[in-house]
Amino acid sequence: MRGVFKEVATSIERFSPNQGTLGQVVQYLEGLVPKYSKVGDAVFFRNDQFPWSYDLEANWQVIRKELDQVLPYADSLPNFQDISPRQGNIADDDRWKTFFFCAFGYQSQKNCDRCPETTKLLKKIPGLKVAFFSILAPGKHIPRHSGKHKGIIRYHLALKVPEPRENCRIQVADQIAYWEEGKSLIFDDTFPHEVWNETNDYRVVLFLDIARPLRFPLSIVNWLINTAVGLSPIVQVAKGNHESWEKQFEAMLR
Repeated sequence: MRGVFKEVATSIERFSPNQGTLGQVVQYLEGLVPKYSKVGDAVFFRNDQFPWSYDLEANWQVIRKELDQVLPYADSLPNFQDISPRQGNIADDDRWKTFFFCAFGYQSQKNCDRCPETTKLLKKIPGLKVAFFSILAPGKHIPRHSGKHKGIIRYHLALKVPEPRENCRIQVADQIAYWEEGKSLIFDDTFPHEVWNETNDYRVVLFLDIARPLRFPLSIVNWLINTAVGLSPIVQVAKGNHESWEKQFEAMLR
């Protein structure tokens, strides 16, 4: 235990403030994750490694019903890059819409109130960091990219999947997967991944980021990193952008 904290402290000391200390520390810790991960180090994960996923699948139609009340306003929902400008390198059009519930400590109370049953289910998930409806318009392609923090696991619950199946897919590393309504897709987004919706309808998933289950003491280090992310300018800017959208959306509904 002391060895891990000593390694982390030593690494931090080597980084000067202008080198992006947090990013450097996160990069260093990536190498420790496979050793301490309770779910191994894989591209895709199984449902039984995340038991709460069964509850989401059992209630997927409840979530879908609330999604159906949101979709008529799809054109008015914010683009991903409008909320998080750093997404501009993979989303530069108006075909990736978002409906956020929470992100690193920030909660959209208005959106949660609009989807109360979904919100109840989300509250049961341990380690939840981010939750939103991810809505891809027809023809949307998300280019190949990689997540930056291996202490996070990406989860999709497929809510609306258009046909034909082969035209709506995700590739993670060298593996291609297809969404199935009511089923989970769980993966490590630090592997390069790419998404296609080559259909004539919307593809929607409940998109979650979950703190990777890690053994002590790396679990504490991961908690500290995720807490720091929540306090970072990136998240604070996203929070401000979302609150601005909420005001505009509320005014439109009146």
